Amino acid sequence: MSSAIEELISILDLEDLERNLFRGRSPQTGWQRVFGGQVIAQALVAAQRTVEPDRAVHSLHCYFMRPGDPAVPIIYEVDRIRDGGSFTTRRVVAIQHGHAIFSLSASFQIDEPGLEHAIEMPEGIPGPETLLREKDLIAQFFDQLPEHIKRYWLSERPIELRPVSLTHYITREKLPPKQHIWVRATGEIPDDRALQSAVLAYLSDMTLLDTSLFAHGRSVFDPEIQAASLDHAMWFHRPHKLDDWLLYTQDSPNASGARGFTRGSIYATDGTLVASVAQEGLIRLRTKNA
Repeated sequence: MSSAIEELISILDLEDLERNLFRGRSPQTGWQRVFGGQVIAQALVAAQRTVEPDRAVHSLHCYFMRPGDPAVPIIYEVDRIRDGGSFTTRRVVAIQHGHAIFSLSASFQIDEPGLEHAIEMPEGIPGPETLLREKDLIAQFFDQLPEHIKRYWLSERPIELRPVSLTHYITREKLPPKQHIWVRATGEIPDDRALQSAVLAYLSDMTLLDTSLFAHGRSVFDPEIQAASLDHAMWFHRPHKLDDWLLYTQDSPNASGARGFTRGSIYATDGTLVASVAQEGLIRLRTKNA
C-alpha cells in the first residue's frame, strides 16, 4: 500500500467523540482550503458509522457553505433522520470554528434484486496505458504552473489522473464542454464496501468543475477565475472494487449566473456503470478591481 493511500485511509478513519459526533483531520499539503472530496468522504464515513452494516449508500446530496480550514479538525454531527424497513436516511453537518462549512444527506439501502439497465461506456476511448503518465504531464507544463500547484503535483497522491485530451491544459481554445479522464487509486484499497464507497466519493469531486470551463477557454488554474464547488450529488449504482482504472466521463450542459453545472459517469474497465455524479460550482470571472 502506498503512503498516500495509507494517509487517505487514515484521514477517513474518523475519531468517535460521542454518539453521533465524530472528528476528522486534513492532510497538511499546503493548500489554503480543504479538498471538497475529502469532506464528502469523511461526512459519508460519519453517516456510515451510524448505519447497520447490511445497508450500503445508494445516494448522497451535499452543499459546500464555507471553505474548510486544513489547519484544524473538522467535527461531523450526524442526525439519524430515519431507519425504515429497507432504507436508512442520515444528515451530516461538518463544523469548524463554530460554523457549518458543509452538509450532506445520504440514503442507505439493503441489497435487493430488481430491474437493471445501464447506458454503455463510450466506445473508442484510448486506454490509460496509451496516455501520458502524471510525471510526464508535469514535465511538459511545470514552468507554467503556480508554486502551490507544482508542490501538489510533485507530492505523492492517493489518486492518479490520466486525461484523454490535453488541449484544455495547453491552449485557451474554446472546446466542447466534455472530457474523459482515467482515474485510479495509487495503491490497494481494502476490500471493504463502505470504505470503497467513501474513496469513490473522494475521487468523484476531481476535475468536474474544470469541465464547465472548457467552453470558455479557461481552467480552474486561471488567475482570472474564482472557482469553488457549491453542491455535489452522487448515486452509487453497483458495488465494484477499486482495484483498476475507472473511466470518468464528464459533460457540462450549462453555465450561467456565475455557476457551471457538470454531470459525470464512472465506469469500470469492464464497462460496468459504477456511479453517476452531478455538481454545480462557482465560476466567477474576476474583475480587475476585485
